[in-house]
Amino acid sequence: MRSADLALILTGVLLNAAAQLLLKAGARTIADLSLTWGHAWPILERIASNAPILGGLVCYAVSVVVWILALSRVEVSIAYPMLSIGYVVNAIAAWWLFAEDLNTVRVAGIGVIIAGCWLVARS
Repeated sequence: MRSADLALILTGVLLNAAAQLLLKAGARTIADLSLTWGHAWPILERIASNAPILGGLVCYAVSVVVWILALSRVEVSIAYPMLSIGYVVNAIAAWWLFAEDLNTVRVAGIGVIIAGCWLVARS
């Protein structure tokens, strides 16, 4: 795989990962409302005025454009498995930013994902 193609794939993956992290950060601010019809409007107002959520949606939109460019240059059977790198990025970032658990089993899973991505990229 060419460096430029790999850069497109990684950019798309990182934008997608950033979107997830921003959505998580924004979602924490609406967690105190229960999911009932009576809270539908307040939840929508909080979502529409929440900078992290809006930033996450922008990251998703840009990642789609980048991903389309990547797919125009790389076989989908190679590009799609690379999305798994997002799991690795998000697990580490969630541990660091949100104090989420990163136990031995998860670290082992991350190792398997990295090995799989490396094998696919080399094929």
